[in-house]
Amino acid sequence: MGGPVGSGRRRGRRRLTPPERGDVIAAVTVALVLVPQSLAYAKLAGLPVVTGLYTAVVATIAGGLVGSSRYLQTGPVALTSLLTFGALTSVADADSGDFVGLAAVLALVVGATRILIGLLRWGFVAYLMSQPVVAAFTVGAALLIALSQVPALLDVPATGSPFTAAVDAASRPAEWDPVAIALGLVMVALVLGGRRIGPRFPGAFLGLVGALALTGLGLIAVTEVGDVPSGLPTPTLDLPWSATPSLVLAGVVIALVGFAEASSIARQYASEDRETWDPDREFVGQGLANVAAGVFQGYPAGGSFSRSSLNRLAGARTRWSGVLAGVVVLAVMPVASVLSGLPQAALAGLIIAAVVPLIRLRPFAELWRVSKPQFAVAALTFAVTVASAPHVERGVLVGVALSLGVHLWRELRIEIETWSEGSTLHVRPQGVLYFGSAPALEERAAALVAADPGIETVVLHLERLGRLDVTGALALRSLVADMHLSGVTVVLAGSQPQAQRVLRTALGDAFDAVDPGERRVADRRREVRDE
Repeated sequence: MGGPVGSGRRRGRRRLTPPERGDVIAAVTVALVLVPQSLAYAKLAGLPVVTGLYTAVVATIAGGLVGSSRYLQTGPVALTSLLTFGALTSVADADSGDFVGLAAVLALVVGATRILIGLLRWGFVAYLMSQPVVAAFTVGAALLIALSQVPALLDVPATGSPFTAAVDAASRPAEWDPVAIALGLVMVALVLGGRRIGPRFPGAFLGLVGALALTGLGLIAVTEVGDVPSGLPTPTLDLPWSATPSLVLAGVVIALVGFAEASSIARQYASEDRETWDPDREFVGQGLANVAAGVFQGYPAGGSFSRSSLNRLAGARTRWSGVLAGVVVLAVMPVASVLSGLPQAALAGLIIAAVVPLIRLRPFAELWRVSKPQFAVAALTFAVTVASAPHVERGVLVGVALSLGVHLWRELRIEIETWSEGSTLHVRPQGVLYFGSAPALEERAAALVAADPGIETVVLHLERLGRLDVTGALALRSLVADMHLSGVTVVLAGSQPQAQRVLRTALGDAFDAVDPGERRVADRRREVRDE
């Protein structure tokens, strides 16, 4: 349990205290998963598998040194890998010589964006993406990731978008390789089944070792990942910088979308441990991780939910667990060439097992019950994400635009309750009165007065207005003036204290002329109701 806010214990954790025994155990446990995942995710991004290892080393170390969360494990992740592939294929062909260099430039753009957000203390943007958009995009991207692995799982070459490639490969059963299929399914079973045995069960690592043993002994003949060079990652800035303008938009999208997973992990664990979480610092930490990945020939990285969860359950106590996990992977680099014989079907099974838990339909059902407009946002976000593959970032952009549209549509609407008592018309608006919704109130009140010539007084009950801006107050002034010209007296009742200054400024003498007794009675009624 964390101590009180400002306690020495909490500050010590943020200073990166010396590693504990639990950090070492957790680091080794995470590294057993990180090595095969880094190979698989680099393949998903259309990059040489060694690129994933480079990213696993430098991004994990940099993120652990600087970040806010003591559990967050940074490195290659499935969603960011898919976003990277979509961004890079819009600039160059995956087989071109510049593809790896472009990935490094993209990582630097992502890193610079996150660092800038953190330094400007704009970490609040981590909370701005609506849940319907995040949930729908995650499901759509996870489905595409799983579909993209179908050709490798069947050991059938296929090209095109993930959906078309999967359909193409599945439509040629005569070319399927039963051995590759069995190998991939065993990997899926080891990973998913291992989670039932226990979070520390190294299913991915056992599958990796088993698959290498089978190919190394010549017991099976399937398509392998190919050459994996041994050696340590080296820094370089000899990159295709001229392509930077073409990658800026994609880099910003990845910086924001990819941070959603990291922020959710850090917030969840900080809440469970009753600790604080600093999104600004986490943006800087994730940014430095990506800058390091770009400099050391890697590609964009993010926070991994599965590895972070494993890190915590394995006994991590400080951020050293992330640093040490990167060090363990670094120790593998001199002998990385032994991974050249790893079957592609095994990596496909690993990726499928990693994303299957992300394909959840419950959020859609909940949105359908709670809010039909938000369900529509989620459904359209999902559809655009799938349809625009591999440029799945378009799904996020469309989802954000739709969310803003729904918000604006709701803000334009204001609920108006009316009733009459003799010659008095009571009007009670509910919502936000601003430039978008004020015309509806003016038109409704004017129409009711015009329909009943016997109305002499209009009482506007303002206690249910969530917010009243200057434009709303000016609209009320216009309403008071128009009613006065028609011989109708307007009484404002129940105005909130924070709104009275705006009303007094906008209405001037008209506000002071409002019956103070009516205001006091309405305010007292509201106080009694609240009590």
